[in-house]
Amino acid sequence: MIADVKKSAEQKMHKTIETLKIDLGKVRTGRAHTGLLDHVLVEYYGTPTPIPQVATVSLLDPRTIAVAPYEKKLATTIEKAIRDSDLGLNPATVGDVVRVPMPPLTEERRRDLIKVVKHEGENTKVAIRNVRRDAIGHLKQLLKDKKVAEDEERRAQDDIQKLTDRYVAEVDKLTHQKEADLMAV
Repeated sequence: MIADVKKSAEQKMHKTIETLKIDLGKVRTGRAHTGLLDHVLVEYYGTPTPIPQVATVSLLDPRTIAVAPYEKKLATTIEKAIRDSDLGLNPATVGDVVRVPMPPLTEERRRDLIKVVKHEGENTKVAIRNVRRDAIGHLKQLLKDKKVAEDEERRAQDDIQKLTDRYVAEVDKLTHQKEADLMAV
């Protein structure tokens, strides 16, 4: 029973870290990367579809993304979808390819993005601590129901705290890496 509580807590904390990685990937640095357009949806035969499913997304150079649609008529639709997204990008269609240049970030915009990164990190830490709280609540319930001994419950609480500390350190590491990426010119 204690092993189940620990395993469940670790899985939830791991999912929280994965979600943070995805969220931080959406924060735009000055460099281009193909994952930036993963969440932009294009109207494809009446269905909102992510760009990577209707086009090949590649890098032309460190500051330019190339989007080559599988169907030529989609180029203008893709260009419009990127322009209308919340990314602040200004794509241009050249022949069959949509070129997406990455504008350099201003110092003020970098500071704003760092605030966003820190906020995401704090939200993730709160989520991890909530998982810890729930797990410890389950352990206390097991103790109350006399399904585990007091020393086992205490040891399990220590293990869950160590797990929490490890994942909080991972959050700090990820947010510091993203901040360093943002400040690199």
